Amino acid sequence: MARQPDPDKLKGPGGLTMRQLHEQVKKSAMRDRLDVAKKGGSHARKDSRWQRFMRYVWGRSGRR
Repeated sequence: MARQPDPDKLKGPGGLTMRQLHEQVKKSAMRDRLDVAKKGGSHARKDSRWQRFMRYVWGRSGRR
């Protein structure tokens, strides 16, 4: 049976140990999730009333 290498001794990119790298990735993912939650989960910008009206009148497929 093969032994698993110790994550505290195995070096990854940038000279960090695999355990340190794992912690950094977890922190980064948590920051990303919090940023999305602060924005309301929507990346699309809100259209103005005029833009919504024009989309309604003209439609997406051309002139009605």
